[in-house]
Amino acid sequence: MIPRRGPAALLPPLGGLLAGAVLWETASRTADAAFLPPLTRVLARLTELTADGRILPSLLSSVLNLVLGLAVSLAAGLTLGTLMGRYRAAEAALGIYMYALLTAPSLVFAPVFFSLFGPGRTSIVAVVVMYSLFVIVITTASAVRGVPAQLLEMGRVYGAGERQLLFRVVLPAALPMAMAGIRLGVGRAVAGMINGEMFIAVVGLGRLLTEAGGSFDSATVLAVLLVVVAVALVAIGITHWVDRRLTGWLPETSRT
Repeated sequence: MIPRRGPAALLPPLGGLLAGAVLWETASRTADAAFLPPLTRVLARLTELTADGRILPSLLSSVLNLVLGLAVSLAAGLTLGTLMGRYRAAEAALGIYMYALLTAPSLVFAPVFFSLFGPGRTSIVAVVVMYSLFVIVITTASAVRGVPAQLLEMGRVYGAGERQLLFRVVLPAALPMAMAGIRLGVGRAVAGMINGEMFIAVVGLGRLLTEAGGSFDSATVLAVLLVVVAVALVAIGITHWVDRRLTGWLPETSRT
């Protein structure tokens, strides 16, 4: 199937958002439940929070935590994943730790980071890294292992050394699947950002959620959640944009 391009590509997601908004508003007014205020009231509360100057500083603080955590995860994840996928010794030495930490609940490490780094930004960034690093490592390793042997053999036939094979054959061929892992890592990083801010330092958007939840202010909780969702969508959108730029040489049917 050929994907839509241009304005027509926006119709399905916009239609889904509109349907979700109508469903939310209708269900809320029908149920008349305090824990589910109507979307219009949530949007009004979001406007009030923005006008009061509470959203933007918290948003900037949270985004900085997210960017720092993702930068560490990308640098470490792509490096470790490439080593594990390319060299059996690295896979044997690191694989058990990577798979164990991937399946472990990341939030349980929050008290450890709090003890090590205190209630500051470093602890939150560490939580973001715990959420996003290991899926990037495992996916990158699988992508590198999945590079067709014919490509490697062709490179060797043309006299490529190990370094040339790695940077000119292996990494370009593994990039599409590695980008899929990065997209998963970005989504998990946003969850780590909020959990770290709520359970360690109580700053940023996590602080607003904690305060509103403590006073059972559902409208504020949902308003802040809308901002969190917007941050996640923008982060994933940027990742898709980078993916298209880096893998533009591939046919559409070969992209993950």
